[in-house]
Amino acid sequence: MPIRSEWSLAREGVTGDTLARLVKLTALNPLFTLPLFLAGKYTIDGGRVAADHVTAFKYLKTLLILGLADKVSQWLDNAVTNNWTNDTYVWSQEIVVVTGGSDGIGKIVVHLLAEKGIQVAVLDVQELTYEAPPSVRFFHCDLTSPASINEAASSIRSTLGAPTILINNAGVARGKTILSTTERDLNLTFKVNTLAHYYLVQQFLPSMVERNHGMIVTIASLAGYITAPSMVDYAASKSAAVAFHEGLSAELVTHYKAPRVRTVLMCQGYTRTKLFEGFESKSLFPETVAEEIVKAVLDGRSKHLVLPELTWAVAPRLRGFPLWMQYGARKRMDNMMRGWKGRQVVQPSEKEERDGKRVEDSTILVDGE
Repeated sequence: MPIRSEWSLAREGVTGDTLARLVKLTALNPLFTLPLFLAGKYTIDGGRVAADHVTAFKYLKTLLILGLADKVSQWLDNAVTNNWTNDTYVWSQEIVVVTGGSDGIGKIVVHLLAEKGIQVAVLDVQELTYEAPPSVRFFHCDLTSPASINEAASSIRSTLGAPTILINNAGVARGKTILSTTERDLNLTFKVNTLAHYYLVQQFLPSMVERNHGMIVTIASLAGYITAPSMVDYAASKSAAVAFHEGLSAELVTHYKAPRVRTVLMCQGYTRTKLFEGFESKSLFPETVAEEIVKAVLDGRSKHLVLPELTWAVAPRLRGFPLWMQYGARKRMDNMMRGWKGRQVVQPSEKEERDGKRVEDSTILVDGE
């Protein structure tokens, strides 16, 4: 499945992002507006046209200024987040670790990387739901267990070598209110969605720091910015993942002196996977999210990604809104969780009673209720 061009229509159809991207690629694109402005300003024929259409020429000038300002802002974002340094990735030599790569978004990420011949190590408690491409190896791992993570990391290093890219993709959600959330629910959610990021980075980051080369990709969620009823533990764990990314980005320069080790954050909205089945909201295709993740990896640059892109204007800034807007937005989101019936994979370290039988040291899909 080749990565789609930014000029392609989104899988989700015509969306706000589609229109915003079209405007950005045309009306706010200095490659289009600058030649027209210069022609109207410094050529005889162009000057005549500009004189006959004064208002239109003023709009053109405004679009040019806005487009140039956006380009300057993008350049500063790229320069600062990448510590004003460049690096080169040799994809025949890079080793990528993808957690939760057996299914869902992780599965698509693995396939997109494998199509380019990149070595991929999948860490998951669930066996692969597909036939592994030649460059993909599966390593069974219980992400709730530091011992299991350490064992899997050692196996990867002895089998493939030291990974240069870590994609923390695995996630779980229980879909319960605060009072109905059990201790086991909390442990599972935070161990997989947050603590595993720490344990995995502690395993793989030292070699990246030593070489001043590598990348840590954190898959969080828009829930890290906006909390909804019946998913407070999930949102809190994703907020923690966002903070983890932000702190790691700063420590790489201030403490580890490794400015070329990149950090990527993905905060996606509701995606059509088993994890959030029944969530009542406009949804993204998992292929859309996976493509943006892989494009960021292949670009070899630090990035802060939000999908849908237009939510950047609202989600991260919600806490700066007046309180009446914040509280109202969170309460309205309760309707979105009413039909939630998401499913996730039980970690082997969990022990519970289901259907009168004890489930232990097994991998099964369970209802999120």
